[in-house]
Amino acid sequence: MILKLVLLFIGTIAAFWISAICGGGASLILIPVLNLLLPTSVVPFSLTVGTFTSSASRIVVFKKHIDWKIFFWFVPFSIPAVLLGAYLIKYINPNYLQLIVALFLIGNIPQLLKGKNKEAQNEKPYPKFVLGIIGFLAGFVSGITGAIGLLFNRFYLKLGLTKEEIVATRAANEVFLHFIKLIIYFALGLYSDMALWLGLAIAVASIVSSFTVKYILPYLSEHLFKKIGYGAMVVSGIVLFTGTSGKIIKQDKIAFSTIHNRKKDEAMITWRNTDLVLEYTVDGGLEIERPVTHNELPPNLKEKYADLKLNYDTIYIEKVFTFRKEPSYEFYCYKNNQLTKFVL
Repeated sequence: MILKLVLLFIGTIAAFWISAICGGGASLILIPVLNLLLPTSVVPFSLTVGTFTSSASRIVVFKKHIDWKIFFWFVPFSIPAVLLGAYLIKYINPNYLQLIVALFLIGNIPQLLKGKNKEAQNEKPYPKFVLGIIGFLAGFVSGITGAIGLLFNRFYLKLGLTKEEIVATRAANEVFLHFIKLIIYFALGLYSDMALWLGLAIAVASIVSSFTVKYILPYLSEHLFKKIGYGAMVVSGIVLFTGTSGKIIKQDKIAFSTIHNRKKDEAMITWRNTDLVLEYTVDGGLEIERPVTHNELPPNLKEKYADLKLNYDTIYIEKVFTFRKEPSYEFYCYKNNQLTKFVL
């Protein structure tokens, strides 16, 4: 326990340094770490304890740089969205949302590779109403995952703000969301003692980071600041994708297998105890096969199944989908360990 807290504390200071330099994102950096230490359902609570403290401390340090016009567009739309997201956390698997977030972050690779001149030419600020949409989406994602971070960093970078204004305005926008989320998580029981201790470790580390990073920002150019921001988004996306996809594969029992012979190739995907078979034959082309029960058969084939059941010990049924053809069914009938196949 103590070793975990120490390692998390040190890692969090570094994450929030990177976060401040990039304009945000420590939460997304920490999600893969917390996923190893906590159940997925309480990770948002632990993150929110730390990020609330981080936002509050950054407001203290950078308060004179807050852009209040953005604040008054962002916050009113984000509050109802964070309530909705926090409510849905009991019904939505956060791992799948984290996977989508990871792909979105990785999609910033083209921004990372842009040259300085091309970047300046393409820089167009968003209309004000877009800030309301961003606020709603940020609140919703934050309510479910506990993080906003680098996901919306790209929008801030296109608003023409200085690096100090990005840090300060983000903190002002997000501190209210984090406070509301804490209340909701407590009310719904989405917390644990371990999550609280890890959250407090993140909180203390974030304060240390906030009061020391102000000595780093003056040495970074605006161009380098943006490149670090996009780079952190891509790296965080790759790390988050790797960690989350591994958890999804494990929890949903996803597996892949292939069979090759001279007449056909088969690839089988197993997901949540359901098999999906992709079959390619030389004469028949590509087919997709899915196991079904006899209750899913059309009425005429239910009668056929009833007749076959009288003569065979076990019957497995697959529904076959072929391009530009009506679906067909394959019956694998076993009697005395001998297989007879019917295609109907």
